[in-house]
Amino acid sequence: MADIHIEDFYQDCARILLKLYGYFPRKGDIYVDEIIGDFELDEFGIPSARHLACFSSMLWLADEHYLRYLDQSRQDGLGQAVLAERAFLALAAPVTPPLVPLEGLPATVAIQQGTLAHQLRTALDQQDGLALRRLLLELFSR
Repeated sequence: MADIHIEDFYQDCARILLKLYGYFPRKGDIYVDEIIGDFELDEFGIPSARHLACFSSMLWLADEHYLRYLDQSRQDGLGQAVLAERAFLALAAPVTPPLVPLEGLPATVAIQQGTLAHQLRTALDQQDGLALRRLLLELFSR
């Protein structure tokens, strides 16, 4: 049986970190629906399990010191969130080996495309769950 919840966790973490990397070093709000899209509330107004799992991924990243935030918006998102130093350094660092060949590219392009951030984007775009898993485990083990 596949651990779908772990695959979702990897995708959520990658999207959360990349969103924050996109406006680093500024602080900004980040919402679950920006990461996974809209999920309907149940008849009692309780968010779906998928929504709660994504929100829990945000909190886990904060608990493990990959991001900081000022406040929570119920279970919808985090206010004034920013990457922590360890996440920024990991995302800006080169990945070995890269997912895509970098030979023959101009040096500045190869450096940018070799970063963990770019490699995560590539894995998400290609829907490559194995690459995403490898890249995030590399990030989490640093």
